[in-house]
Amino acid sequence: MLVCQALTDTTVIFPPVKCPHMEDATVTQSVDDGIATITLNQPESRNALSAELADALTATFESVTDSDARCVVLEGAGPAFCAGGDINAMLQGVKHDRPPATQVELVVSSLHEAIRTVHSCPLPVVAKIDGPAFGAGAGLALACDTQVASTDAQIGFGFRQVGLASDSGVSYFLPRMVGPNKAKELLFTGELLDASAAEELGLFTRVFDTETFESAFSELVTDIAAGPTVALSHAKRLVNRSLDSSLEQALENEATAQGLAFTTDDHEEGTTAFVEKRDPEFTGQ
Repeated sequence: MLVCQALTDTTVIFPPVKCPHMEDATVTQSVDDGIATITLNQPESRNALSAELADALTATFESVTDSDARCVVLEGAGPAFCAGGDINAMLQGVKHDRPPATQVELVVSSLHEAIRTVHSCPLPVVAKIDGPAFGAGAGLALACDTQVASTDAQIGFGFRQVGLASDSGVSYFLPRMVGPNKAKELLFTGELLDASAAEELGLFTRVFDTETFESAFSELVTDIAAGPTVALSHAKRLVNRSLDSSLEQALENEATAQGLAFTTDDHEEGTTAFVEKRDPEFTGQ
């Protein structure tokens, strides 16, 4: 497989590389202390979003709610978070002169289903970005609820480098984060942003030094996982819906969500702990 890796401002094509992970699952999952870690496990392709990997990502996210997870971490194995789309499938489309509808089905459909599934996951989803997130990989990062990066991370929307517009939800997420004009500039130029620039624009919600990244990230995610799971799920849904709602609809949605949250054990624990002047111990129920 040939893939595009965002290490410079220009597209770089890499040949296939044999490595010990080649026989592993394309996506792995583990759950520890309420934190589900979902790993894009194709480091030899810089975790490029082939249809196979996208389908596996969708299936893994759909199954995570059956576990005892209260928070999800999405990461990439190896030096990249995700280097973008499947260049090999794109090249095959050019070589065989595939009709546009066929090419969309082969290259985009599975990718877009993965984006929908990640974005709609009821649990908080934290992107752990410790390397390049490029093109469709950048879209995948933005589909998560929060984007936490190391100073080694980069993000870019270089679809133009392979003669394409944008996909993976970038046209939806990016202007909502940086405004429509800046979004268009980033798509027009394909600029690769370092962690500092991405944080300044709001594309990375937090950036930690590489030396302290693992410990700082763990502390943050542990805090999220220890929260009132049902209430956080409603909070996520409210924010997502607010992007396309009027104030009146948002207020109605909030009233409904609070009515449901009032019935939870965590609400009782939270109010009791507040009165007793102690930290609450939420169970996620």
